Amino acid sequence: MNKFKYTSHITLTIVGLIAAITVSCERGFSDEIELAKYPTTAEVFTDFPVGLTDQFFVSFDPASGANVYGFDVDNNAYKGTSAIRIDVPAPTDPNGGYIGGIFLDRGNGRNLTEYDALTFWAKGSTTATVGLFGFGTDFQGDHYALGLVDEVLSTNWKQYTIPIPDASKLVQEKGMFSFSAGTQSTDGLGYTFWIDEIRFEKLGNITQPRPAIFDGNDKEVITFNDSKINITGTIHTFNLGDSSEVTVTAANGYFDYVSSDPFVAQVDENGVVTIVGEGTAKITASVNGIAAAGSLTVESLGVFSLPPTPTHAAADVISIFSDAYENVNIDFYNGYWEPWQTTTSADFDVNGDNILNYENFNFVGHQFSDPVVNATSMTHFHLDVYVPGEVPAGAKLKITIKDFGPDGKDSASDDITQVFTVAQADLTANGWSSINIPLTLSPRTKVGQLIYENDSSNLTNFYLDNVYFFKE
Repeated sequence: MNKFKYTSHITLTIVGLIAAITVSCERGFSDEIELAKYPTTAEVFTDFPVGLTDQFFVSFDPASGANVYGFDVDNNAYKGTSAIRIDVPAPTDPNGGYIGGIFLDRGNGRNLTEYDALTFWAKGSTTATVGLFGFGTDFQGDHYALGLVDEVLSTNWKQYTIPIPDASKLVQEKGMFSFSAGTQSTDGLGYTFWIDEIRFEKLGNITQPRPAIFDGNDKEVITFNDSKINITGTIHTFNLGDSSEVTVTAANGYFDYVSSDPFVAQVDENGVVTIVGEGTAKITASVNGIAAAGSLTVESLGVFSLPPTPTHAAADVISIFSDAYENVNIDFYNGYWEPWQTTTSADFDVNGDNILNYENFNFVGHQFSDPVVNATSMTHFHLDVYVPGEVPAGAKLKITIKDFGPDGKDSASDDITQVFTVAQADLTANGWSSINIPLTLSPRTKVGQLIYENDSSNLTNFYLDNVYFFKE
């Protein structure tokens, strides 16, 4: 799920500082017409927004918790007379607990092919960490989005550089700047930061480009026909002119992907790998002719049988994970309780049916605490479990259902649990087992967590689907 949906707008009126250019054409196209050329304007914000829409700050969706009221311009500038001012709200702010948005080009986009970086200056009222600075986000696919993640502000002005991995692809870019900030680094205390002198540049001193997928790791996945796997961890590291290094997150659009066997796996420009046949294939990538570190090797076992389609009426179900029902709000499906947890996720979907895939399994948790679940009217807990390969001798899957107690929080002092163990005899080799557990937990008004444990130490891999409470 994409965390941000972008629908809200903030209008900033700066009289006399925003100019509009309207181009009209009444003639039809001929075979000899030259393709449209887009402006190469470098400036995004100097003392005013340059060539941006009147609503040049487009907020992230308030439904996701974005605050639309913390954006302004004041005279605390690095250069000239004005700078952008961002007031980051506290998480308890009724108008939203974080702030973020994008700046859009006024016209049909800009040609940025002659530049190699976006630069800007920023400073904070405190040394807070900003979650994202970037550009390329346009709410129309974000094909060439780039970002600096978790940048620490200085209380003095500091210049930031976002190198462009392959500018030849930016022939019509609309997303000129983006940011997102919360108070995770300030223990919930709001703060202010300023941004100034945002522009694209041809620096000429950006060297040693090092792209990577899966953060440079070689990933191996056992999967099935018709499943899809997203290539993630797409990053690019550069050396700057002062010998420092910077790593940016880069959209899949910058990468060119190749499958070693397209009869087994095919990959599109968005980094989505589709398994089409049985066998093994390796997915590799490059950016502007430079090979990317990391790879994906898939072994397809052929046709995969989906679990039985649930038949309970939606009104009688509280779904935690299922494509058959609307799921409750989820904190996580793979809670990482370091340093003890070894479980990793290699989730996949088959024809649109999403499957949780847990590897290196010792224990894992599903949490749904915002809000917790009132399961008083539910009589059973259901899940479908698939064990790839043979079921290990003595295998035991321990399941804990946890009610957070009167305080509604995950704290040992008043939590109440029900424990159930799925034995080897209840599991199926290379097949699905449907497990129904009668609920004895009482009360169960504030259920917020499910914990799965490898109670035999030898059940190292399993798939999970259709996790829900139901009323018989």
